[in-house]
Amino acid sequence: MAAAALVSALVTWISRPLLQRYALARPNARSSHRIPTPQGAGIAVIAATLLVASAWAVQANVTIPLALVAATVLIALVGLADDILSLPVLLRLVLQAAAVAAVVFTAPETARIVPALPLALERGLILLAGIWFVNLVNFMDGLDLMTVAEVVPVTAALLLLGWLGGLSWPAALIAAALCGAMLGFVPFNRPVAKVFLGDVGSLPIGLLLGWCLLELAWHGQPAAALLLPGYYLADSTITLFRRIARREQFWSAHRTHFYQRATDNGFSVSRVIGEVFLLNVGLALLTIVMIRAGSTAATALALLAGAVAIGFVLRRFSRPQAS
Repeated sequence: MAAAALVSALVTWISRPLLQRYALARPNARSSHRIPTPQGAGIAVIAATLLVASAWAVQANVTIPLALVAATVLIALVGLADDILSLPVLLRLVLQAAAVAAVVFTAPETARIVPALPLALERGLILLAGIWFVNLVNFMDGLDLMTVAEVVPVTAALLLLGWLGGLSWPAALIAAALCGAMLGFVPFNRPVAKVFLGDVGSLPIGLLLGWCLLELAWHGQPAAALLLPGYYLADSTITLFRRIARREQFWSAHRTHFYQRATDNGFSVSRVIGEVFLLNVGLALLTIVMIRAGSTAATALALLAGAVAIGFVLRRFSRPQAS
């Protein structure tokens, strides 16, 4: 984690002048920032994650799937092109699907979540879920430190689960490196942000995090794989269905996520991030306790408690603050 944090911070610091010149995000009606800000620091986060995790894997004799590394590089390049050139929606989606498919369909046939389902059907459903997860991480990356507040607690929990034997070592290693890389990004993204991740960061972060959660589900913990990213899943999915119901162009940029509405309702950026971070820490603790308890009752109680906590925060974010 420390090595990844150092590499991430160093590459971010070095690349900022270049990003300022070629990848400047200018504010618009849907933005949360008010001044032009360089984007693309996700290059540093992803480079640090892959380099440190790969180096450590060689030392520890752990095999990180080559398909995962290749797919991460591919989807990062897609994000970089979109940051600079703004790719057509369909092309972007096809390339994202190719990256997710490379990860899903190269997994061993023994990796199953619901063995009763035909393998092709299960993998197809995982592909759709993976595409959605990659995009929702991108959608939720719209506020300073928001992705940090999500990824750090989730990856820290995944690392702990790896130590406890509930997750494969390759996934735990990726989680540790990603956690460290995100921490190295913190000084540059804290309000008011000096640089953004950009799609080159949020898309591959979604892929790597999604793969780690998929590994958790393959290790017999599908409930944990849903509970850990529960806030992101709830905010983005509820918002998507609302936009579809209103017949809006749900694929276009907007400001209707709960965390965005919170800033419009009088919450400061720091308060939103603080509450999301604390919620995610709570979900991580619930997940670890649930897995250690190992009972159906504990799973049901943890999921219920997580749903209540998420609902409470979403409700707070959707209501104006008293002046």
